Amino acid sequence: MTAVLEVENLSTSYYTFRGMVKAVEKVSFKLEKEEILGIAGESGCGKSTLAWSLMGLVPPPGRVVEGSVKIDGIEVLSLSESERRKKILWEKISMIFQGAINAFNPVYTVGYQLAEPFIYHKNYSKKEAFEKVKELLKMVGLNPEIEKRYPHELSGGMKQRAVIAMALALEPSVIIADEPTTALDVVIQSQILNLMKKLKQDKKLSFIFITHDMSVIAEMADKVAIMYAGRIVELGPSEIIFNRPYHPYTSALIRSIPRLRGPIEKLQYIPGEPPNLISPPPGCKFNPRCQYAEELCKKEEPGFVEVEKGHFVRCWKYDSGKQSSGGAMK
Repeated sequence: MTAVLEVENLSTSYYTFRGMVKAVEKVSFKLEKEEILGIAGESGCGKSTLAWSLMGLVPPPGRVVEGSVKIDGIEVLSLSESERRKKILWEKISMIFQGAINAFNPVYTVGYQLAEPFIYHKNYSKKEAFEKVKELLKMVGLNPEIEKRYPHELSGGMKQRAVIAMALALEPSVIIADEPTTALDVVIQSQILNLMKKLKQDKKLSFIFITHDMSVIAEMADKVAIMYAGRIVELGPSEIIFNRPYHPYTSALIRSIPRLRGPIEKLQYIPGEPPNLISPPPGCKFNPRCQYAEELCKKEEPGFVEVEKGHFVRCWKYDSGKQSSGGAMK
């Protein structure tokens, strides 16, 4: 398969009066064509900062400290802001934002805002741009007449579909969906997820799907990355991650989801809270909450080890020199 997105050792920090917050630290992964990568973890683990970093749009006082982001072979982070806006954003990579209402300017119609990328990037006339807008709205299951409405006149589900239409406008290689169903009821959530799966198939798109909801990840993702305290702690195929999780944090997240089938099990929770990223604990950042933590875990951070083909874990239980025969976490 061909990688449309290659991320290597990406680190992003926020420089605050209290100190430097390492929000994303040495993150590496690849996204293949027509693949959905699910990124999961608790609030504050760095998921959204990673998304903004991939687009080169980290808000102040944050900035990308190091690393490489290549989309279709183009190094994004080395481009100037004007080059990135013209050549990369919406053309190569776009985002479905977490708060749909915040993605729109309240004083312009939905149609005008959807038409703007065609006018700016493709030099379409206003008439040509609005014809494309009608096609986009139909594609996401909305009446073309919605182009005349203002954002506040749409329901939550309609706004979310309109945001998806905006992300699809210039047919980018990669679409980042940042918590796209969080504020929606379960019926609308299902409709949005089904729409995204259909668009992936019809348009041959690659998605990065960011959420704290592991059940949504299980429904959508081909590959899963679990983030904790700014790091990816486990990365692999969805089937393996959900059936044979290796990292204790991944295992705990999965055990917190109610099961619809199989034996009834008591739901579990993860004690404690995520670490302060200004002064994180030494060693493995998960060690204060991990029931398997040993002395080494409290002193040194483990490497990112490939435990089987395409399946990586950051845990001393599987790192070289301390290899365990215990296998996956139960």
